[in-house]
Amino acid sequence: MKREYYSDSIHHFLETKPLEILGTLAKNSDFDVIQNQRDAWVQEITILQNALSAFDGSLYFEYSIPRMGKRIDVVLIIGAAIFVLEFKIGEKEFHSSAIDQVWDYALDLKNFHESSSNHSIVPILIATKAKDIAPVIASSPQNDGVLFPIKCSLSQINTVIREALLLTDGEKIDSEQWKSGRYCPTPTIIEAAMALYNGHSVSEISRSDASAINLSQTSEAISEIIYSSKKNSKKSICFVTGVPGAGKTLVGLDIATKHIDKNNDLYSVFLSGNGPLVGILREALTRDRVRHEKDQGRKITKGTVMSETKMFIQNVHNFRDDCLRDPVKPPIEHVALFDEAQRAWNLQQTAGFMQRKKGQPNFSQSEPEFLLSCLDRHPDWAVVVCLVGGGQEINTGEAGISEWIESLQRSFPNWHIYISSQLTDSEYQAGEVLEKIKDRKNVFYKNELHLSVSLRSFRSEHVSLLVKQILDLHVEEAQKTLAKVRGKYPIVLTRDLSKAKEWLKQKARGSERYGIAVSSQAQRLKPHAIDVRSPMDPIHWFLDDKDDVRSSYYLEDVATEFHIQGLELDWTCVVWDADFRYTEKGWEHRSFCGSSWNYIKKVERQNYLKNAYRVLLTRARQGMVIVIPAGDPQDPTRNPDFYDPTYEYLKGIGFETI
Repeated sequence: MKREYYSDSIHHFLETKPLEILGTLAKNSDFDVIQNQRDAWVQEITILQNALSAFDGSLYFEYSIPRMGKRIDVVLIIGAAIFVLEFKIGEKEFHSSAIDQVWDYALDLKNFHESSSNHSIVPILIATKAKDIAPVIASSPQNDGVLFPIKCSLSQINTVIREALLLTDGEKIDSEQWKSGRYCPTPTIIEAAMALYNGHSVSEISRSDASAINLSQTSEAISEIIYSSKKNSKKSICFVTGVPGAGKTLVGLDIATKHIDKNNDLYSVFLSGNGPLVGILREALTRDRVRHEKDQGRKITKGTVMSETKMFIQNVHNFRDDCLRDPVKPPIEHVALFDEAQRAWNLQQTAGFMQRKKGQPNFSQSEPEFLLSCLDRHPDWAVVVCLVGGGQEINTGEAGISEWIESLQRSFPNWHIYISSQLTDSEYQAGEVLEKIKDRKNVFYKNELHLSVSLRSFRSEHVSLLVKQILDLHVEEAQKTLAKVRGKYPIVLTRDLSKAKEWLKQKARGSERYGIAVSSQAQRLKPHAIDVRSPMDPIHWFLDDKDDVRSSYYLEDVATEFHIQGLELDWTCVVWDADFRYTEKGWEHRSFCGSSWNYIKKVERQNYLKNAYRVLLTRARQGMVIVIPAGDPQDPTRNPDFYDPTYEYLKGIGFETI
């Protein structure tokens, strides 16, 4: 399938009548073309036919970037360079948001388009009513071949292209070879949700290289289980495992979007107990849909769109409450996808909640058992898909995956069980309970249900392994893994928060998002203007732009593991407090109460704290800076002895210091 609406050699483009080109664009458009869009295309065609007469190469109009759900106005292949052109018809100014937009497009090609990755990429922003100014043409500090965005008026297009070509080297790009190159994106979960909701397939927006099991294979395996269950009137559960950032949530969203029609009996619901994730995805989908409708000249209220997205992505607790109202009636959905299923509540937590909040003092089911019972009400068939992260339990009462297996053994002997071949790994803490079902009928192990490669850290798939080795105190293994990461995924150490903030700002380009993340137990960072008890709104933090003080970009509000689990940033600053400190005997786990640090003695709570740091250290897609404060000898709650050993431990692994 062609990614552009129109393409041709520059030579033939110059000889083609504008109306003929316009017709091709309109014919290939996947949306109704309104008058404003036609007028913009005509202007762009005319502008380029006047500006490109001196150049040989190829031209592509409306080049698709499915990861971002957008299209590049024009891509030019000339000599050894790729030019990314963004037109702002009628604009007199070069707005910062437009500069970020064209930079984002260039970075997308550099990072995710195979045949663009080794070439110079030149982003050009053209404001058609802007006055002539001397264009600044320069390489960015990363020195990866992506130039700084160039502000360009109409009369300067020819000059800018000529001068930019002088900064590029290498062989002339073969246009056909470039065009046939694979697009292997790794979207954020927010980008992925918007792309899937807008009709893109998971194969369009995910990597498909040999180093990772293609997400579409996992999605297809689940779809086969769903169709087989319906055809044979059976009830099935499947457990999808994966390393942090491998795309488990993306698989769930893909299945949900394939079966989004509630009038179809394959109708599915995506459920999550992660409140921030649910709120952020709903708001992102709503904003994107409203923006899209506005661009097409159609009016729609935000409330109308939000009501639709709330049906698509539901909080698991709301789903539970609906099922409580009628203890017999099955839910409308035959397929339920539970994100972060390992975080479902155990019996004690569920019973306590039911007594306090729902007036049911004798509730006798854990959350997994009750949720399974809801789907079991269907007289014919049902499927539950559990998306499972290893070592991701971070809060009191989270049962882990073993409770799902225990519930099946206690109450649902006839359900078919499809298990990832990796569910036996120690991180999932399910080995003992899996032993109990080894003789159970209809238990199937499927390799396709495990995602082994992190797609979040597209610069290096070894980051999650490195973090695991650090937390498990496997120093030699961590040093070897760091050697594989170094040069691809920068990780630096510092004792100075101001240096860390400056490092983030220097690394991020375009709209790449950055922010500060800390443990929810990090209560002695107040001298650094970090207060974990200060309320922050994760929707604004993750979705708002650089000019909003509530956004992550401002580096004022911080996210904890509860805000950030299941989500990601491009660049993170992790500030490490004395709650989780390194000693010669291993990690010490502390909580701050009153005016002192107290030992955490319960193994369960110790694991929650360790997992909190696992979450924090695996949120960055492109790189991170870790801040270990120096402490203060005058403050007994921030004694340097609480911090120095952790710093020396990480430094000893081999991280660069700034």
